[in-house]
Amino acid sequence: MIYRSKAPLRIGLAGGGTDVSPYCDQYGGAILNATLSLHAHATIEPTNDGKIHLFSVDKQQQQCFDWANQLPITGELDLLKGVYNRIQKDHPFTLQGLRLSTFVDAPAGSGLGTSSTLVVAIIGAFAEMLKLPLGEYDMAHYAYEIERSDLQLAGGRQDQYAATFGGFNFMEFYGNDKVIVNPLRIKQEYLNELENNLVLYFTATTRESASIITEQQRNVKENNAKSIEAMHQLKEQARMMKEALLVGKLGAIGEILDYGFRQKKNMAANISNPSIDAIYEAAIQAGATGGKISGAGGGGFMIFYCPGNTRYKVIETLNTFGGKINPYQFTQHGLTSWTAQ
Repeated sequence: MIYRSKAPLRIGLAGGGTDVSPYCDQYGGAILNATLSLHAHATIEPTNDGKIHLFSVDKQQQQCFDWANQLPITGELDLLKGVYNRIQKDHPFTLQGLRLSTFVDAPAGSGLGTSSTLVVAIIGAFAEMLKLPLGEYDMAHYAYEIERSDLQLAGGRQDQYAATFGGFNFMEFYGNDKVIVNPLRIKQEYLNELENNLVLYFTATTRESASIITEQQRNVKENNAKSIEAMHQLKEQARMMKEALLVGKLGAIGEILDYGFRQKKNMAANISNPSIDAIYEAAIQAGATGGKISGAGGGGFMIFYCPGNTRYKVIETLNTFGGKINPYQFTQHGLTSWTAQ
């Protein structure tokens, strides 16, 4: 038997950063995100050689260990090892050996939630193999605990829930790890127009989000008024985006994105930089009415809202910066797992 799973990557449309502790613990956070037709994939194949084989196909990394209940966390393939270790701790199992292979449709550090989505996909493959009784909230929280507690990786909460639930969601974050996922019923004609007008652009750079998130957390702990007020405004932006999508005020989407982009730059240094600002302003001059950096910032993917027929001029302009337009579709499905012969 072969056990497979896939989980969708996401774009955050509004509220980004308000899902990070301690802000959401103290003030409550809100984010609106949507999943894309880009995925993290995981496959588990039982073997008979007494080994644990780990492969990250997209990163071209691999490691092999004698069968053990816990694998060493060394900085290489730690997401794969972290999930394996936690599953063995909570749901011990024994095989003659296994091969765990992963692949992600976007580079790490691209701002689409690749790391957390990969963790969700790996959990999904193990849950399929071991028939674990994990619901959607259980799965997402499990992924969050593995990343934030077990592996001590800095970050927020939205990615795990987006990857597990899929679709367009308005998410609320509170203290004590309380998360409420509100699926949005958006008319298909609105989604078609949004998909047509929203351009996804890869800047051809990736970044390490941890340092940006760590500064954001420090700003809250130190009561940095400018940073905290920016987060308050981003939380309000998520509510504005929800209303615009539900009632079909798509003409306001660009302005709402632009408002959030300018607020987010007040949260922490290095969220933007001269290169990103130049790309952003060029897209606006070409006809986009707003946009944002995906994820923590500093590089990776950007999105731009291009009303009317402006997407073609915006794409032409973006192509001069050496990045790449990334085709996509919105997807309504979250984590999916299955067994193959």
